Amino acid sequence: MPARHVFAATALVSATLLLSACNGGGEPQEAARPVLVTRAGDAAPNVVAFAGEIRAREESALSFRVGGNLVRRDVDVGARVKKGDLLAVLDPGDLRLQAQGAQAQLAAAEAELGRARADQARYQALAQQQLVSRSALDAQNASYQAAAGQARAARANLDVARNQAEYSQLRAPRDGAIASRQAEAGQVVAAGQTIFTLAGDDGREVAIALPESQIRSYRVGQPVLVELWNAPGQRLPGTIREISPAADPQARTYAARVALGGDAEHKVELGQSARVYVAGGDEQATLALPLSALQRGADGRNTVWVVDRATRRVHAMPVRTGAFGEDSVPVLGGLKADAMVVSAGGHLLRENQLVTPVDRDNRPLLPVKSVATAK
Repeated sequence: MPARHVFAATALVSATLLLSACNGGGEPQEAARPVLVTRAGDAAPNVVAFAGEIRAREESALSFRVGGNLVRRDVDVGARVKKGDLLAVLDPGDLRLQAQGAQAQLAAAEAELGRARADQARYQALAQQQLVSRSALDAQNASYQAAAGQARAARANLDVARNQAEYSQLRAPRDGAIASRQAEAGQVVAAGQTIFTLAGDDGREVAIALPESQIRSYRVGQPVLVELWNAPGQRLPGTIREISPAADPQARTYAARVALGGDAEHKVELGQSARVYVAGGDEQATLALPLSALQRGADGRNTVWVVDRATRRVHAMPVRTGAFGEDSVPVLGGLKADAMVVSAGGHLLRENQLVTPVDRDNRPLLPVKSVATAK
């Protein structure tokens, strides 16, 4: 064999032995897979948004207590009114005639009462002289009591007729603004027919509709945030003040009112569009995870990959979850708030796999020395 061939073979064997010595004769080191992680305590909660409208806390449908021809309307939609202000007037002609008729009936009844009183006095004197029988005196006393009753009835009828004459004037029951109008001058209206809708000044609320499927997730007094359509990004504090006990038969939703807190009610106007943000899901949920973090375990249960901070290896952990939201899910049990959970790419992992936890900016979340000590 030529000398150069012997030298080449010797060099190859030496290189092979040197590599074997460097590797210690063991298996090649496992490469850590980068994974995006999040903490359950840092995840956004399951928040649901509902469209709403700014309404007055007290909205009164104003109507006449009697029917008639509407001859005058003194206010328009949007007008500010004070308690007692005149809003509209009916034709009082017929009502005044009724009051005059009741006045005449009262005069006749009082005249009859005076005659019966005088007759009773005469019969009383004659009975004392035993010039009339006891039964005749009793009959005269009964006539007097009947005349007195008719006089009281005529007086009550006169009071009713006078009140009805006053009912021809529609006045504001409280301070507020005219929110809507349902009648015009010249129209014949019935008693109780709505003429105006008055929005009181006692407060402003947001009217929303809650879905039937999640109605048990909401309660009176629950805090919410209100964002006006014309002021995006500015959220006002509020609370759910009331929830209807029955669902709308057509929409299958529950009407609810959100009361604005503090001076927030002074920053809104009637009829403004708003969006109400309410934390949905189970009330016991204190943690939340993105939907991408959930995996289906071998037993069909929801699981997540949790990174062991000491070894940087992942382990499947079953969790108990609430109702799914649009992009997150509340965690009801099985997970700690400081747990480091893989939020993306979990379907590519296996049990006890070595990983490198990173944030959304691809920055490592654990110190480098952990890699050297990981086994």
